[in-house]
Amino acid sequence: MDTSSIHVAEDAQLAERLAERLSDDTLGALELFAVYLGAELGLYRALHEEGPLTAAGLAERAGIAPRYACEWLEQQAVAGLVDTDPGEPAGERRYRLPAAHARVLVDADDPAHVAPFAHMLAGIGGVIAEVAEAYRTGAGVPYESYGRAFRHGQGHINRPAFVHELPDAWLAAMPDIAARLRDAPRPRVADVGCGQGWSSLAIARAFPNACVDGLDADASSIADARAEAERAGLGDRVRMEQADACRLAAAGPYDLVMILEVLHDLPRPAEALRSARAALAPGGAVLVVDERVSDRFVAPGDKVERMMYGWSVTHCLPTQLVEYPSAATGTVMRVGTVRRYAEEAGFARCSVLPVDNDFFRLYRLDP
Repeated sequence: MDTSSIHVAEDAQLAERLAERLSDDTLGALELFAVYLGAELGLYRALHEEGPLTAAGLAERAGIAPRYACEWLEQQAVAGLVDTDPGEPAGERRYRLPAAHARVLVDADDPAHVAPFAHMLAGIGGVIAEVAEAYRTGAGVPYESYGRAFRHGQGHINRPAFVHELPDAWLAAMPDIAARLRDAPRPRVADVGCGQGWSSLAIARAFPNACVDGLDADASSIADARAEAERAGLGDRVRMEQADACRLAAAGPYDLVMILEVLHDLPRPAEALRSARAALAPGGAVLVVDERVSDRFVAPGDKVERMMYGWSVTHCLPTQLVEYPSAATGTVMRVGTVRRYAEEAGFARCSVLPVDNDFFRLYRLDP
């Protein structure tokens, strides 16, 4: 076989592998949209709390049309998300959500709960034409354009980590700060970019003396956060305000400033860090939590790197380019970039904390 024939054969194999990969990706996207329907319409919760159910039973309990209930349940069974006996007549067939799957699809505080990815995907799908136009013009796409679905997904995908890891393992890596929050008579915490407020509430629950100010530029997120604080009975110690991160200094002093899954999204990250530094009480520190990406660009990348670039090209970068000028960091903010922003903001030290996590890297910034 000559060289040209070998190259043709190799190209054919590469094309076949990529075509198969995109077909698999299409399957995954369609199944995530079906997960969105199950979560948004309360179908998983109905199966979890009242199942096993027939299609008619699910339709009645969830308030959806019976024909849709039947098709969705069959799709979920074929996809392996719910269990059923395919030998039963369609009208009598009962469907059950396995307990292990309920952890992923229903329990919002469970570390395995990744169903909110489906809401994030739905939010991007609703605005993807606007994103494409932004690519043509160089403009941005406002965060609020991604709608309630994306806001819900982003808030809830981080919720388990904020509920379980933030007040425990993450702050244990900052023992002096944890001691201040535990022992000081009225320590103050700022939660910059608090979103729906799960991190603010977690700190308030773990440290009963602490007062937490949650700040976010998005009005709808703040409305969600205030409602959650009232439901949790923490409205007296948790204050949620729509505010610019770059104006934090005027609200200090704080024993701890948290910037969780937010720094890469800020159009002026160094300025925001400078304001956070100015807001610190003596001996206070800033905790930055962001993506655990590689220290340098590598292609092809691993799954985490691929996922972060996926969010970046469809959401994070477009939202950052609404404001001009913008650092336009994107989602993939490497260690060197964080340290550069910290140095520009005047911090004396930026340390990577020894916390083991597959998706997050933690930084402590000291003035």
